[in-house]
Amino acid sequence: MTTSIGIELNPPARLLMGAGPANVSPRVLRAMTAPLLGYLDPDFVKIMDDVAVMLRQVFGTKEGFTFPVSGTGSAGMEAGLANLLEPGDTAVVLEGGFFGERLAEIAGRLGATVISVKGQWGAPADLDQVRKAVKAQPKVKLIAAVHAETSTGVLQPLKELGQLAREHDALLLVDTVTSLGANHVDVDAVGIDYTFSATQKCIGAPPGLAPCALSPRAMEAIAKRTTKPYTWYLDIGLLRRYWEGGQRVYHHTAPMSMVYALHEALRMAFEEGLENRYARHRRNGRALRTGLEALGLKLLVPESSCLYQITAVHIPAGIDDMAFRTALLRQYNVEIGGGLGQFRGKVWRIGLMGESSTAANALYLLSAFEALLPRHGFEAPAGAGVAAASRALAAEK
Repeated sequence: MTTSIGIELNPPARLLMGAGPANVSPRVLRAMTAPLLGYLDPDFVKIMDDVAVMLRQVFGTKEGFTFPVSGTGSAGMEAGLANLLEPGDTAVVLEGGFFGERLAEIAGRLGATVISVKGQWGAPADLDQVRKAVKAQPKVKLIAAVHAETSTGVLQPLKELGQLAREHDALLLVDTVTSLGANHVDVDAVGIDYTFSATQKCIGAPPGLAPCALSPRAMEAIAKRTTKPYTWYLDIGLLRRYWEGGQRVYHHTAPMSMVYALHEALRMAFEEGLENRYARHRRNGRALRTGLEALGLKLLVPESSCLYQITAVHIPAGIDDMAFRTALLRQYNVEIGGGLGQFRGKVWRIGLMGESSTAANALYLLSAFEALLPRHGFEAPAGAGVAAASRALAAEK
């Protein structure tokens, strides 16, 4: 008797318009099928060096150390906090969404004294509150913030935070998971000491790596630690010996196929041109916002502080969140995201990130909304969303 184990691997091709992952170019997927090399093979080392060079340009740093952590964006978050904070250090954390709260949670688990500046979900942090929190402490080791809050679609200004950190001789840690590849990050100009991102959003690769950038100040702080980081796997001092320098020292087996994917995605970003890429995300996001408002839907974040790659929309009264998103998935093959934390069941999060950020995708989603909303009890003006978005796109040309 023959028994089979496991189902046949045949996942459907979805249009991914949630908060991540986004769709990936066939070029990036093909890169992942390239032959594997040893983790210290000189030809793989060349690819590693090339990735680091391209990451420096995307992050906007000339002197920083850049490399991808083997893991998703949360691994990049934990790596930064675990290496820069020691037990008893004070960290001021801006909490204005789900991932700001995660920063505070991890910092607290590391034994740091966490001063949380709790802000309104859906709005940037109040910088006066941040200043007061920092000034109230005798010594702040770290200020931590989310540049692009994925749970709300808010873009947090960074320039003032960089100035504040320098005034108080504190390190600045920034989550750029959803901004890198769609917004200027400008590590050197802002004065960011540690930032981390993720490959599956606006960079345009599958999930699995967390690109990071560290300033010389951050590397100095790591070198001066009085205790070793609690984590061996995410010890940046050890990882640097593998990712940088002439004599590489084995740390762990790098996920070669993911490094290939990141390399190809970065090449594609530079072929497009970073400014063109930022403009594409802005143009398509504006069109989507215009179309959603034309349908009578309420957006969570005003344009003055919004992310164009993630748009949070209030779910109209009477519509069942899961029933609507399931219908969108089954009838139109489109995935959008639900709310997180206090917005669970209250907002939809629509992503136009990386490969998924196209005018055609924005118009297709609006067309699907025009058809589905009335079936779920919300009377949207027929054709209004697509027409408004089309006008917005035409005006941008």
